[in-house]
Amino acid sequence: MPDPTPPSTSGPRSTTSDASSDAVRTAVPSVGARVLAFAAIILAGAAGGFIGYAFVDLQTTGDATVATGLGALIGALLAAGGTAVVVVLTLRAMGEWRSIQARQVEQARTPDGSAVRKPPRVR
Repeated sequence: MPDPTPPSTSGPRSTTSDASSDAVRTAVPSVGARVLAFAAIILAGAAGGFIGYAFVDLQTTGDATVATGLGALIGALLAAGGTAVVVVLTLRAMGEWRSIQARQVEQARTPDGSAVRKPPRVR
């Protein structure tokens, strides 16, 4: 009968708890930033839909429900898509900014890692 526990493929684990070497750095923005970004995309899509509807409605006469619906759909998609591009670029810039700050803090440490000099200000 085979052993139910799989063999360990990793080497021996370090028992030291050095937070700086074990910390996983990620560029994922905070939850608040992602929620705000999602809300901005939805709000821009709604505004674009209203603008597209009004734009087509002002140019048509009579019963033009298909045209006004298409105008609203296209306006919403364009506005939400444009806002999504700006949001993604902004969130990536925030992640890069955080990684630059973390790198500067690491470089400010002395070679023995005991004392930390104040990192340079970034403007």
